Parts: sequence; structure tokens; C-alpha cells
Amino acid sequence: MSANYWESTQRKHWLFTKEQLGSMRQKLEDDNAELVRMFPLPQPRHLAIYFNQQLLRLGKRLTIRQQAMATAQVYLKRFFSRIEIRRTNPYLVITTAIYLACKMEESPQHIRLIVTEARQLWQDFIGLDTSKIGECEFFLISEMSSQLIVHQPYRSLLALRSELALVDEDVQLAKSVINDHYMTDLPLLCPPHTIALMAILLALVLRPNSAVPGQPATAATAAAGLAAAQAALNQAHVRGAVGPIANLPDNPPNLQGAKEKQQEARITRVQHFAAWLAESEVDIPAMVDATQEIISFYECYEQYNEKLTREQINRFVKARSLDR
Repeated sequence: MSANYWESTQRKHWLFTKEQLGSMRQKLEDDNAELVRMFPLPQPRHLAIYFNQQLLRLGKRLTIRQQAMATAQVYLKRFFSRIEIRRTNPYLVITTAIYLACKMEESPQHIRLIVTEARQLWQDFIGLDTSKIGECEFFLISEMSSQLIVHQPYRSLLALRSELALVDEDVQLAKSVINDHYMTDLPLLCPPHTIALMAILLALVLRPNSAVPGQPATAATAAAGLAAAQAALNQAHVRGAVGPIANLPDNPPNLQGAKEKQQEARITRVQHFAAWLAESEVDIPAMVDATQEIISFYECYEQYNEKLTREQINRFVKARSLDR
């Protein structure tokens, strides 16, 4: 079961449509109408960005592996799809998600070390009582119905590397896109292999020098590659011969030598990828949806205000004494 995504609890119980996810969130707000009225919060994407940043801060202090960090982020998504955020201490939930994910990914961290590091980051919201982590861990496991095994897109990316003739630069940029997708609803909307293929597509059509490691792409950069991504997907959907990819973001036309060859090689890889998609059984519409979702996220990221988001979260945690 754990080795087979198609038989996993992730596929059977933790994949939703956008409509289902929206309905679940609306029900949470309706059931907690008074809290929602008293403590307004930023849009879900901005909350996700903030939670992601805090989780990465703690993970960096503890030198936690990427796989465990990714699993912790999925746990946050699942938990907050069932529990109203305003009823929790998000800093405690983040800490506990990392603690639980490390155990599940066979890289356990001592509970006292995690509490100590978390308190260093959020001393006003995390105490030294380790029993709080134990209680919250039980809460997370219960709300996730003990369905804790998570299949991640990284494995699919590495498995496809040779088959799609990806170079190191493609793989690194694709990993950056996968990292970014945890700040969206995509972990609850798409299978991991769809996410990996979407990330490969964007890595191939985005300009090589456009991405800054550790930072999401800008909306302008991502949007520049969207037309090329959709062109490749549309050609693949036809399931016919794949010709030159139109609308691929070009470097200046007067490029010479190495840069020109690099551009030509990248266009060849895009064509090869489109041909591979045409012969596969991949869900092309799902890839289109995922691509549009990540592009939309990059646009949203540019309006993100960390200070405002932090203040609004801290306000309800303090007001409801959830920090005790």
C-alpha cells in the first residue's frame, strides 16, 4: 500500500476537486461564523505562504531533510482543511507537523530539541512543555484519520530525468516549482506525478536565468512561460506529430555562440517533452489546471504582506489564549 500511489490513502481520501475544497472551507467558516467575524484573516494563499515560511525557518534550524519538510507541509494542508485555523495555535501545529513528519520519514527528532528550537523562533507562542506537542500530535493524527503516508512529486521528477533528457538546470528549476506548489492547494488537488510533470514543463519553458534559488518566480516571469506551456500541452493533446513549439520565451535575437546553442537545446527538450506527452496516458487537462494554478500563485505572491499576515494570526492566538 505504502509503495503504490494508486492504492494509497492519499489517492483514495486526500484528493479533492476545487469545488469540494471550497465547500469544505466554506463549511468551516459557517460553523465558526463568530470567530470569522471577530478575527478576519488574509486569503488562504497568503496564510499558506506565511505557514510555509515559518515551517522552513524551523526546518532550517533543525537541518531537516527535504522529504520530511514536504510531508510536514502536506500535513498542514490536510489538517487545516478539516479544522478552522482560528481554533488553533498555528505555531504549535507547525512544530508538531514537523515532529510527526520526521518520525514518518524515518528521520526522527527529539521532542525536546524541537520544542527548544521552536521556542527560540516564537517565544511568545511556544512554551517549554513538551506535552503540548504530544497532545497536538494526537490531534493531527486523529483529524488525518491516521492516514500519514505521503507520496511526493520529487520521486517522479527523478524517475523521469533520464527519459526526458533533462539537464541539471532543468531538474533544479523543476524542484523549485515543486517546492512552491506546497504554498498552493495543488497537494490536495493533483496526483504527485501530475505535479512533477507540470514542474518539468515550466522548468523547460521558463527562461534559464529567471528563477532565483529559494524564491518563487515573479508573476511576469511565470506568465511569460505560460503560453509556451499551454502550446506544448495543446500539441501533446492532439497526439500527433509535434512540430516547433510556438511562443517559447526567446532570448534576444542577436545571441551568438554558447547561449544560442543553449537556447536551441532547450527548444529541443521542450519538443521532446511534448512528443513524450503525446504518446503517454497523462491527464493533460489536469496538467493545464495545475500550470494555471501555480501561475496564479506567483501573481498572488507579489501582493503578499508578511507583516499584516503575522499580525492578524498573532492577534487571534493571543486573544483566545491559544498560546498557553
